[in-house]
Amino acid sequence: MTEVHQVRHKNKTLAALLAFLLGGIGAQRLYLGGLRDRALWAHLSALPLCAAASALWPHADAFYHLLPIIVSGLIGFLEALVMGLTSDEKWDARHNPASGHQSASQWPLAVILVASMMLGAGSLIATMSRLFDLLYTGGAYG
Repeated sequence: MTEVHQVRHKNKTLAALLAFLLGGIGAQRLYLGGLRDRALWAHLSALPLCAAASALWPHADAFYHLLPIIVSGLIGFLEALVMGLTSDEKWDARHNPASGHQSASQWPLAVILVASMMLGAGSLIATMSRLFDLLYTGGAYG
Protein backbone atom coordinates (compact mmCIF):
# COMPACT_ATOMS: atom_id res chain seq x y z
CA MET A 1 0.00 0.00 0.00
CA THR A 2 1.35 3.41 -0.96
CA GLU A 3 1.17 6.21 1.56
CA VAL A 4 0.16 9.60 0.19
CA HIS A 5 2.04 12.41 1.88
CA GLN A 6 0.17 15.70 1.56
CA VAL A 7 2.44 18.75 1.57
CA ARG A 8 0.94 21.90 3.02
CA HIS A 9 0.86 24.91 0.68
CA LYS A 10 2.54 27.94 2.26
CA ASN A 11 0.66 31.15 1.55
CA LYS A 12 2.81 34.17 0.72
CA THR A 13 0.22 36.68 1.97
CA LEU A 14 -0.06 34.92 5.33
CA ALA A 15 3.72 34.74 5.66
CA ALA A 16 4.03 38.48 4.93
CA LEU A 17 1.23 39.26 7.40
CA LEU A 18 2.94 37.21 10.11
CA ALA A 19 6.21 39.03 9.40
CA PHE A 20 4.42 42.37 9.60
CA LEU A 21 2.51 41.65 12.81
CA LEU A 22 4.81 39.24 14.69
CA GLY A 23 8.12 39.54 12.87
CA GLY A 24 9.97 40.50 16.03
CA ILE A 25 9.46 37.04 17.47
CA GLY A 26 9.85 35.19 14.16
CA ALA A 27 6.30 33.93 13.59
CA GLN A 28 6.86 34.00 9.82
CA ARG A 29 9.94 31.82 10.20
CA LEU A 30 8.01 29.31 12.30
CA TYR A 31 5.28 29.20 9.63
CA LEU A 32 7.74 28.72 6.77
CA GLY A 33 10.52 26.60 8.24
CA GLY A 34 9.30 25.22 11.52
CA LEU A 35 11.46 24.77 14.58
CA ARG A 36 14.52 23.85 12.50
CA ASP A 37 14.76 27.34 10.98
CA ARG A 38 17.86 29.06 12.38
CA ALA A 39 16.46 32.51 11.67
CA LEU A 40 13.52 31.69 13.96
CA TRP A 41 15.95 31.07 16.81
CA ALA A 42 17.79 34.30 15.99
CA HIS A 43 14.49 36.20 16.32
CA LEU A 44 13.59 34.36 19.53
CA SER A 45 17.02 35.10 21.02
CA ALA A 46 16.03 38.78 21.15
CA LEU A 47 13.78 38.08 24.14
CA PRO A 48 16.50 36.69 26.45
CA LEU A 49 18.86 39.37 25.17
CA CYS A 50 16.38 42.01 26.35
CA ALA A 51 16.21 40.32 29.76
CA ALA A 52 20.00 40.09 29.92
CA ALA A 53 20.40 43.77 29.04
CA SER A 54 17.92 44.69 31.78
CA ALA A 55 19.73 42.53 34.32
CA LEU A 56 23.25 43.64 33.41
CA TRP A 57 22.49 47.34 33.04
CA PRO A 58 19.47 48.05 35.26
CA HIS A 59 20.01 51.83 35.30
CA ALA A 60 20.40 52.17 31.53
CA ASP A 61 17.66 53.79 29.50
CA ALA A 62 14.76 51.45 28.69
CA PHE A 63 15.52 51.91 25.00
CA TYR A 64 18.74 49.91 25.43
CA HIS A 65 16.84 47.17 27.27
CA LEU A 66 14.42 46.86 24.33
CA LEU A 67 16.95 47.32 21.52
CA PRO A 68 17.30 43.60 20.64
CA ILE A 69 13.55 43.15 20.12
CA ILE A 70 13.35 46.47 18.25
CA VAL A 71 16.05 45.31 15.83
CA SER A 72 14.29 41.96 15.45
CA GLY A 73 11.02 43.77 14.68
CA LEU A 74 12.73 45.94 12.06
CA ILE A 75 14.11 42.80 10.44
CA GLY A 76 10.57 41.39 10.48
CA PHE A 77 9.31 44.43 8.53
CA LEU A 78 12.11 43.91 6.01
CA GLU A 79 11.28 40.21 5.72
CA ALA A 80 7.64 41.09 5.04
CA LEU A 81 8.75 43.30 2.15
CA VAL A 82 11.13 40.70 0.72
CA MET A 83 8.51 37.94 0.95
CA GLY A 84 5.78 40.07 -0.55
CA LEU A 85 7.90 41.27 -3.44
CA THR A 86 9.06 37.77 -4.37
CA SER A 87 7.33 36.60 -7.55
CA ASP A 88 4.70 33.90 -7.12
CA GLU A 89 6.70 31.52 -9.32
CA LYS A 90 9.87 31.97 -7.29
CA TRP A 91 7.87 31.67 -4.04
CA ASP A 92 6.32 28.39 -5.13
CA ALA A 93 9.66 27.01 -6.31
CA ARG A 94 11.18 27.72 -2.90
CA HIS A 95 8.35 27.07 -0.45
CA ASN A 96 5.80 24.96 -2.35
CA PRO A 97 7.64 22.63 -4.73
CA ALA A 98 5.38 19.63 -4.04
CA SER A 99 2.14 21.19 -2.79
CA GLY A 100 0.25 20.86 -6.05
CA HIS A 101 -1.09 24.43 -5.81
CA GLN A 102 0.07 27.68 -7.38
CA SER A 103 0.21 30.97 -5.52
CA ALA A 104 -1.82 33.88 -6.81
CA SER A 105 -1.13 37.02 -4.79
CA GLN A 106 -3.81 39.67 -4.80
CA TRP A 107 -4.48 43.13 -3.37
CA PRO A 108 -4.36 42.17 0.37
CA LEU A 109 -0.65 41.51 -0.11
CA ALA A 110 -0.21 45.01 -1.54
CA VAL A 111 -1.90 46.48 1.56
CA ILE A 112 0.46 44.51 3.80
CA LEU A 113 3.45 45.72 1.78
CA VAL A 114 2.38 49.37 2.02
CA ALA A 115 1.79 49.04 5.78
CA SER A 116 5.16 47.30 6.22
CA MET A 117 6.91 50.04 4.32
CA MET A 118 5.19 52.82 6.29
CA LEU A 119 5.61 51.33 9.76
CA GLY A 120 9.02 49.84 9.02
CA ALA A 121 10.47 53.10 7.69
CA GLY A 122 8.90 55.12 10.51
CA SER A 123 10.18 52.69 13.12
CA LEU A 124 13.66 52.71 11.62
CA ILE A 125 13.79 56.50 11.63
CA ALA A 126 12.48 56.66 15.21
CA THR A 127 14.97 54.03 16.36
CA MET A 128 17.90 55.82 14.76
CA SER A 129 16.76 59.17 16.15
CA ARG A 130 16.43 57.83 19.68
CA LEU A 131 19.74 55.98 19.49
CA PHE A 132 21.61 59.09 18.29
CA ASP A 133 19.85 61.19 20.91
CA LEU A 134 21.00 58.84 23.65
CA LEU A 135 24.52 58.44 22.28
CA TYR A 136 25.26 62.10 21.55
CA THR A 137 23.19 64.06 24.07
CA GLY A 138 22.56 61.51 26.80
CA GLY A 139 18.83 61.64 26.11
CA ALA A 140 18.45 65.41 26.40
CA TYR A 141 15.60 65.44 23.86
CA GLY A 142 13.40 62.85 25.50
